[in-house]
Amino acid sequence: MDLDIDGNAALVTASTSGLGLASAAVLARQGANVAICGRNEKRLERARDHVDAQGDGDVLAKRTDLTDPSQVSGLVEATVEAFGGIDHLVTSAGGPPSTTFLETTERDWYEAYDLLVMSVVWTIQEVHPYLLESEQGSIVCITSRTVQEVADGLLLSNAVRRGVIGLVKTVSREFAPEIRANAVLPGTIETPRIEELLEARVADGTYTDYEAGLEAMAADIPMGRIGDPEELGAVVAFLSSPHASFVTGVEVPIDGGLMRS
Repeated sequence: MDLDIDGNAALVTASTSGLGLASAAVLARQGANVAICGRNEKRLERARDHVDAQGDGDVLAKRTDLTDPSQVSGLVEATVEAFGGIDHLVTSAGGPPSTTFLETTERDWYEAYDLLVMSVVWTIQEVHPYLLESEQGSIVCITSRTVQEVADGLLLSNAVRRGVIGLVKTVSREFAPEIRANAVLPGTIETPRIEELLEARVADGTYTDYEAGLEAMAADIPMGRIGDPEELGAVVAFLSSPHASFVTGVEVPIDGGLMRS
């Protein structure tokens, strides 16, 4: 399906692996010029090569710490300089460490808030003027299904990511009709983080092999399997495109039907 974003400019944050990288790849395949970022230079180079191979558009890769507002500003400036503007923003962030309430320090809370919420706030603040100039301005925030159904051991994700949903729903009204804003809620998807978890479970004897771990993770998912990152990327690209021109302020679960509400 042609999403009619050929030649548009997209900025995808935290995009050197996993869901951010998959979203950048699908956008590039649709002909967009894509800016990606990450903190690790080697991973950033590999991600740039991967995204560049997907389409004919240009790719900008800039090392960025999203918890530093000055670096976020520099990322947006570099994107505008490279592409002449920004039409689509996709925000993503790595997950905070697993923890329980009694194990979590005050510093952990502040760091998780900067990572998951303020990084989105700072990026939207910087990108807003350019999205306003675009005829297709859109924001898609990648969050987690934990904003609706908490997961054991993921206190910080459970609690803090909900702030992004409130942000998305608010700006979707404030920025309309010029800019649309939506969120996607991934469930269990075969990202590098899940791969590492499964490999560790195989090593400690929890599962006999990797495939057995995949089957166990998929046991409660109505679709009978866990997701592929590019399945989420395809939804992100659609929500960014003019084909979703009447869709704003929504939360889209991408979890194979696992969520019950």
